[in-house]
Amino acid sequence: MLDIVIIGGGPIGLACGLAAQKAGLSFVIIEKGTLVNSLYNYPSTMTFFSTSEKLEIGGFPFSTTHVKPNRADALEYYRRVALANSLPLNLFEEVLSVNKANDENQAYNINTSKSSYKATHIVIATGFYDIAVNLDIPGENLPKVKHYYQDPHFYTLQKVLVVGASNSSVDVALETYRKGAEVTMVVRDSEISNRVKYWVRPDILNRIEEGSIKAYFNSNLKAIREREVDIQTPTGMVTIPNDFVMAMTGYKPNFDFLRNIGVNLSNDGKYIPQYNPQTMETNLPGVYLAGVVCGGMDTHLWFIENSRIHAKMIIDHICAPLT
Repeated sequence: MLDIVIIGGGPIGLACGLAAQKAGLSFVIIEKGTLVNSLYNYPSTMTFFSTSEKLEIGGFPFSTTHVKPNRADALEYYRRVALANSLPLNLFEEVLSVNKANDENQAYNINTSKSSYKATHIVIATGFYDIAVNLDIPGENLPKVKHYYQDPHFYTLQKVLVVGASNSSVDVALETYRKGAEVTMVVRDSEISNRVKYWVRPDILNRIEEGSIKAYFNSNLKAIREREVDIQTPTGMVTIPNDFVMAMTGYKPNFDFLRNIGVNLSNDGKYIPQYNPQTMETNLPGVYLAGVVCGGMDTHLWFIENSRIHAKMIIDHICAPLT
């Protein structure tokens, strides 16, 4: 039997593993995709808002020649940390169920797509990037609608509609425009978000002002068809030709997984999981949350840099009865 099963092999899951290893606990990290799967699926051109030292885990330096590291830098760093410390990682293995074991140890049974485990503690560090927030409009399931974005070259000479005004939306709009796409943005608010990276926001504002990128503010995408889309604007419905829809509408944690385990979620539409902010333990004894999953639908609350501390908080609480 293990001391801990860590569900999620992202930066915070790795941080929890490093803390557990330092404390001498037995554990395994289970990840349904590749190592730091969410970062791997980030756009190839993505640059972090944070500097490298704020992304460090386990006290291991993150050295890069860039002022702000990019996706490749982060993949290299987290891979080197994981391999150098021989963290027990089971990749491409999905956790299917978690059930309380009927034994005196008050342990949990964890069943996966490849095996089964028993542990006295569970850390859920599953992030929020795996499930896109849907538009819930006709045509959303067409192949031309994308909720994830990799590289701008693919959209050369295409009519691209970008939904949203956050960092990801602005990056998609600017990068595809600069690769020769005809870009239109649909923004439900009256302006580009103030959360957009400060060195990028002036760029998108200037492109919109000069007309290089068309933007419909206070508007909503209403329907998608093979060759066109309908946009509800303040002045009425507008139909424009379209080849691809980039629905940068955000992502959400796997709430069904949390519910099935038995973690309580708030009823206010934010679905914030119940946990003790001092220990990160949920309403289930021995089950902890770490990282952005703690924020429910408020995915702007937790990041790598401010949730790294969860690892120490959790391991300290697990080890407390042992001292």
